[in-house]
Amino acid sequence: MELGFLKPLFDRPGPWASVYIDTSWASEDAAQQWHLRRRAVAGQLIDAGADAYTCEALMRRLAEEPVSGTPPGRALFAAGAEVVLDLPLAAAPYIGEASWSTLPHTAPLAGLRDDQPPCLVAFIDHVGADLELWDALRQEPAGRAEGTPWRGHRTVPEDRHEWHYRNRVENTWKQNAEIIADEINRTWPECGAGLLVLAGDARERKVVRERLPQQIRAVTVETEHGSRSSAGRADGHLDEAVAGIREEHARKRLRDALDHFRAGRGRGGEHRPGSVEAGPGEAAEGVPAVLDALRSHQVATLLLAQIAPDAGRDVWIGPGADQVGVQRGDVQAMGVPKPERARADDALMRSAAAGDAEVMLVPDGMAGPSGGLGAVLRWTT
Repeated sequence: MELGFLKPLFDRPGPWASVYIDTSWASEDAAQQWHLRRRAVAGQLIDAGADAYTCEALMRRLAEEPVSGTPPGRALFAAGAEVVLDLPLAAAPYIGEASWSTLPHTAPLAGLRDDQPPCLVAFIDHVGADLELWDALRQEPAGRAEGTPWRGHRTVPEDRHEWHYRNRVENTWKQNAEIIADEINRTWPECGAGLLVLAGDARERKVVRERLPQQIRAVTVETEHGSRSSAGRADGHLDEAVAGIREEHARKRLRDALDHFRAGRGRGGEHRPGSVEAGPGEAAEGVPAVLDALRSHQVATLLLAQIAPDAGRDVWIGPGADQVGVQRGDVQAMGVPKPERARADDALMRSAAAGDAEVMLVPDGMAGPSGGLGAVLRWTT
């Protein structure tokens, strides 16, 4: 999960109210349940010492929740009587949680946000393509490519003009495929997708794929489901296919990151064919080592285990994202006269966002860093 969307939270001082709440309306008494959830959130915040103005701002925002079309959950972060960030969640929190703390409690987002990359889906036919951006919560138009329609019929009498006709048709299609590939290439940097899925006739998919730049071809997958026609758009198997493609891509990225981490901490021998290898020292494990790497902006990927004993331990922080240490004196030495306590996982998330790192959740049952906190490094000293 990329962390750039969290940066607005770290541009202002706390304390922060952080709320994770189930927004589902599946039961018959959903309205009553929603009222009770909001009351529970208010009670938790008041008990934790949150100021009345910030609580009121949160309650007003939650009261605006629509009764249909909502995501499974929401995460809200408020400070100074203002809701600074309101995020839809791809999964509902198991238990509604509200906290009042020095830093916003962002660590749970690693397991509740959609950590699979947005996907650019191209619906292709022999004339052009429609592009859509898909993620767990939405499907929205992202572009359109239109080429030259074919003239005549696909089958012609077998006479001396047939070869010339077929050649013109083939050239027209190749030109259209070039137009489609150019539009995909133009759209790609802007849309933020991590995957490209090509839907349509197998021959048309192949010709377009061959014309894509290598960096896009490397993350391109074809599916036999769906097409540009109305019936093809309504293919019920397409949603399932795209979801499966995104899930497999996310699993592979996590496996590669963990392979890199294990090799980097000097415990090799677990590489899979095709995985990225690292040399010893290209990983950090445990709170002190990860904090050191984050302060120097070495971290490429922050690893948080689903069950992390070290996640809730105290560290000391200053107002700057790089002002963080295990001991109070460490942060005082950075010029901070009055360091404050914070959860280790939230401090790591703040520093990772400032350093443009990503975060990956290591599911329970998968071998990850000791204590639940680790990192794959960009470079070593």
